[in-house]
Amino acid sequence: MDRKFVFELCKEKYGTEPDYPFEDDYISAVLRHSDSRKWYALVMNVSPKVFGLPDGKKTDVVNLKIDPMIKGSFINEKGIFPAYHMSKNCWISVLLDGTVSKETISFLIDISFNLTDKNRKRKK
Repeated sequence: MDRKFVFELCKEKYGTEPDYPFEDDYISAVLRHSDSRKWYALVMNVSPKVFGLPDGKKTDVVNLKIDPMIKGSFINEKGIFPAYHMSKNCWISVLLDGTVSKETISFLIDISFNLTDKNRKRKK
């Protein structure tokens, strides 16, 4: 599993394509709501040691927004960490190396998409 899985899933479910907004960084990609342009996912390639794992080759991760009330349930899972490079209170980083199941990643993307939806309050 890798970033391709995330991109295909988000294209299929939400009709969104990766955006590469960082100058001189053609690896990190943002997934945004099509109407508000608000981020719901950030895919990066980072060193495992940023998560306290043994140093090794860089790996893809996806940062996703999470409700702080349920964050603790996921942080204890293998391959899920407090977010790298974003608020650790309401974002998590998920390894895209096969450690976390596709089903869990899909579920977490759904949560992030819904939490960052500007129309969320009106839909309730």
